[in-house]
Amino acid sequence: MIGRLRGTLLETQAPYLLIEAGGVGYEVEAPMSVFYRLPEAGSEITLYTHFVVREDAQLLYGFADARERELFRTLIKVNGVGPKLGLTLLSGIEAAEFIRCVHAGDSSTLVKLPGVGKKTAERLIVELKDKLSKWDSAAILQDDFNGTPLGQAIRQQKADIEQEAVSALVALGYKPQEASKVIAGINTEDLSSAELIRQALRSMI
Repeated sequence: MIGRLRGTLLETQAPYLLIEAGGVGYEVEAPMSVFYRLPEAGSEITLYTHFVVREDAQLLYGFADARERELFRTLIKVNGVGPKLGLTLLSGIEAAEFIRCVHAGDSSTLVKLPGVGKKTAERLIVELKDKLSKWDSAAILQDDFNGTPLGQAIRQQKADIEQEAVSALVALGYKPQEASKVIAGINTEDLSSAELIRQALRSMI
């Protein structure tokens, strides 16, 4: 079991990261909450990981901290929620807000997320309410990632930000043309890639 990975960030192409550790390049799939906090390529990062072995693949998922990984592991235990939908949930909504929705029975917010219908939202609330009863939504908010303030390490150049946002939307299941059209319709001036992706997701709901 690979539970934690520390190494040099080589490449990013949402939802994948390539991290070199001990001379080995690990391809890690991560939610956008991780991408919002990434340092520049060539920097050292540490991710908490969840390793999945299937008949046709070995998959490694990465998370900013142990609590986020714990939430992911809790999510994929819900009937009908696999790793892909788990990453989509963590990408489309802050973990603290998701926990608030579960505690409050707020299915109307959850159905706005890509891939979440009314039945799935209700199932998430029913199956997770007890499991997340002791979770304090405020406690899982992190203000830094490897010593870098949240969002401050994201590249600011307009073209890179737009391309990263398009790639993220495609990874979440949207068609390339649809993603490009939505991004093109948003005023990206002074927006980080994280905020751009959030605005794009809201506009697609």
